[in-house]
Amino acid sequence: MTDVLRRGRASLAFSFFAQGATFALLVTRIPAIQDRYGVSDALLPVFLAAVPVLAGVGSVTTEQLVKRIPPSRLLRWSQPVVLLALLGVGAGDRMVELAVALAAFGLAVGALDASMNMLGVSLQRTYGRSIMLSFHAVYSLGGIVGASLAWAGAHWQLALWVSYLPVVAVLLPAALVGSRWYVDGDPEPVDGEGGAEGGTGSGLVFKLLLPLCLVMTFAYIGDSTVSNWSAKYLQDTLGSSEQLATVPYNVYMVTTLLGRTIGDFGVRRFGAAAVVRLGALVAAAGFAVVAGAPGAWVGMLGFTLLGLGLCVLVPQTFAAAGRLFPGASDAAIARLNIFNYVGFLVGSPLVGALGDAWSYRGAMLVPMVLVLLTLVYARSFAARPDRYGGEHERPRTADVGRGSNGL
Repeated sequence: MTDVLRRGRASLAFSFFAQGATFALLVTRIPAIQDRYGVSDALLPVFLAAVPVLAGVGSVTTEQLVKRIPPSRLLRWSQPVVLLALLGVGAGDRMVELAVALAAFGLAVGALDASMNMLGVSLQRTYGRSIMLSFHAVYSLGGIVGASLAWAGAHWQLALWVSYLPVVAVLLPAALVGSRWYVDGDPEPVDGEGGAEGGTGSGLVFKLLLPLCLVMTFAYIGDSTVSNWSAKYLQDTLGSSEQLATVPYNVYMVTTLLGRTIGDFGVRRFGAAAVVRLGALVAAAGFAVVAGAPGAWVGMLGFTLLGLGLCVLVPQTFAAAGRLFPGASDAAIARLNIFNYVGFLVGSPLVGALGDAWSYRGAMLVPMVLVLLTLVYARSFAARPDRYGGEHERPRTADVGRGSNGL
């Protein structure tokens, strides 16, 4: 691989790291944000739902923008907005300020997630082997760092802006410098040109993409259950302290990191479909343990299993979309990314509503059932058959001269 590709991979990995840390700092301090702004339990789901709705809008907009603007440029400018919006969440005093900061966060994170995964799928195609899980592994590492900093902030009872400011001060300039080395893939064919099985950007066959959309939704219902409700579940249902309540997300991210670190090797050895099936089974077992946990430490074991199981689903879903539509992968990923936020939009209010109406233990069984449905669609992750009946990952030679810094 050329130095251009290596720098591109490293700089993109840092973007995943920065986003993992940023998101963890937001979601693990939801109780503190709720207290700071006086958000009621009834109003909290509204704020939690607004972010994925606006992120979906950002992802849809990104699908249109990448027809004219390289994904690298969208990533370069959306990441600073996300970081500054996080700081705004911690620095405000009034509920309207929280609403504005979360709105900016949501819109920017939609463009950020879509463009990051576009570049990741493009680089994987260029490398000719599975590397998507490594990017998401670095995201998990960032989540661990962010959750650890959130724990420290809760432990020392620091104001939110005090916890957020040093992180933004470090990550913002580093992300801007690193963005010089992003590498865009080959330009996608315009309407009327060939090169994509299933159609070009404007002619994606939704029927072919639908199984992946459903898997993405199920995975993020599970992930949002952990990120938005693990702290409250441990504290309110399992009787832990506020400090200990920040730990489950950290444990979840640690096991997610471990699973994703070795996941690419599993995909190369056994295939994506087998890895996805195993992940779904382990995640379902994790939800069962969480639902039946008699105390906080057993609940932590359940979140450990959840990290190991859910970690492979999202990266492999993006990678499968890239294989399914090799000539229109940016459009496919932007549309698929919307279901990331559908999962968050459905998962967070669903668990909250079931928890209030029934019990939070019972609510944990719903994402368990949904993630098991992934087994039905696992065949969509298999490598596409070639014209001779074999299977392949369809490596290609990318136009690396189209890097964002003009290399």
